[in-house]
Amino acid sequence: MSTITSVSTPNAPSAIGPYSQAIKAGEFVFVSGCIPLVPSTMQIVEGGIEEQTTQALTNLKAVLEASSSSVGKVVKTTVFLKNMEHFVTVNKIYEEFFSGSEHKPARSAVEVARLPKDVLFEIECIAVANK
Repeated sequence: MSTITSVSTPNAPSAIGPYSQAIKAGEFVFVSGCIPLVPSTMQIVEGGIEEQTTQALTNLKAVLEASSSSVGKVVKTTVFLKNMEHFVTVNKIYEEFFSGSEHKPARSAVEVARLPKDVLFEIECIAVANK
């Protein structure tokens, strides 16, 4: 039977609802949706899609590291976009973020009507935990 553990780090925004930043279950880490909040202020990062994407990915990395995992251990992401016209811009930032990985994670990208706090970008992932 695998152990289920909640993950929490001050290096990423605290949950803004009844959920964990991530859950470790067995050898996997399930990271909740990361949005572009600055952890120290819990405010949306200033700027547009570039800044929001970068901040959300920075938050994702912090949660992965707190989960005994890393960007290179991500196997699947889901990207939520307020506007699919931002896809090319997001793709460039996303590609750079995962450039040090030995593989490219599986991914879905969808346009949604609205995201928490009216942000432009959100990302969640599944990763393998380091042993």
